[in-house]
Amino acid sequence: MTDAGEPMNILVVEDDVRVADALSAALGMRGHEIVVVHSGADALERLDGCEFVLLDLGLPDLDGVEVCKRIRALSPVPVIALTARAEEIDRVMGLLAGADDYVVKPYSVHELNARIEAVSRRSCRCGLGERGHDPSCHGGARELLTAESLELDLRGRSATLEGRRLQLTRKEFDLLVMLVEEPETVHTREAIISRVWDENWYGSTRTLDVHVGSLRNKLGSYDWIETLRGVGFRLGSPGKR
Repeated sequence: MTDAGEPMNILVVEDDVRVADALSAALGMRGHEIVVVHSGADALERLDGCEFVLLDLGLPDLDGVEVCKRIRALSPVPVIALTARAEEIDRVMGLLAGADDYVVKPYSVHELNARIEAVSRRSCRCGLGERGHDPSCHGGARELLTAESLELDLRGRSATLEGRRLQLTRKEFDLLVMLVEEPETVHTREAIISRVWDENWYGSTRTLDVHVGSLRNKLGSYDWIETLRGVGFRLGSPGKR
């Protein structure tokens, strides 16, 4: 992953040829190298070497949410979902599938560029680095975080519970890291949104509740994440109950 604002190899997944051509031209003017594919299957085949993915969710062969899930299973590459689906449930599904952001059509190229740069900054800050293995990020944080039987590998961005690998989305992993780093701290909803999403995030805070619920399910216990009504969340202690 390059620094925010630097040219990147961007994979554009868009079945509308006219939209894809216009998007490629606009991004190319900023110095990015663009690869365009028109189907989910082709997107999965062309992932290697790309540093960013712009993924239309309305694809002819596979549902875009499913493509996003498969991309996330293969790579930590940042993904922005592009779609005409404006309902909140669609945004939540896209984010839970592993997308880093969600842009509703029609959008301006200026907005899209701003979101690409914001996601790139967050990706580096959260330790993705080159293909997810840059040890210089995380501000010198420990490579491993532990809480009871839970272990988080910051470099590899992986989580295990009692030796079992957890399949977490990028946001779920970042949220869990935030809680485990400061287990006694009650993190406000605003602080979590600012760090895990963006300080300028304008989506519904329901997105946070959905991710917390999903994490609890994957961790196998509601007690892993405590809710303090009107305040926020903190790491729980299932083993002490």
